[in-house]
Amino acid sequence: MLIADKIYSTVANKCPRCHSGKMFENNNPYNFSNGLKMKESCDHCHLTYEREPGFFFGAMYVSYALFAGLFILWFVADALWLHLDSMVLVSLVAASMLILVPVSFRWARSLWLNFFVSFDKSYKSDSKVKNNNKIISG
Repeated sequence: MLIADKIYSTVANKCPRCHSGKMFENNNPYNFSNGLKMKESCDHCHLTYEREPGFFFGAMYVSYALFAGLFILWFVADALWLHLDSMVLVSLVAASMLILVPVSFRWARSLWLNFFVSFDKSYKSDSKVKNNNKIISG
């Protein structure tokens, strides 16, 4: 369980188990028709993403942490370098949070799933996936 595997899976929106399949229908989170639509399972290793009903409610806490981190970054930048007026700072924080909602939504779900599923190199190769397909279809 390397941190680099978790970061790659999260930033690239790839399956946490095989790093081959996509987690979302569209790579663009700002596509309003299906940018936030998540696939039911991985196309490559057939990992079911929603492990149980309501599984991704925990991702709301991850999203909260991501936005808290963004707020802290703005606060530190203002305290050290920017020295902005309070209302300007609040406006910048609110605008950046609104702009980053689609990205945060995806990253929160991906991180939440990465807490429970680890990368397995054997699923990256086609041999285990083919054997897994035989088991699923047979």
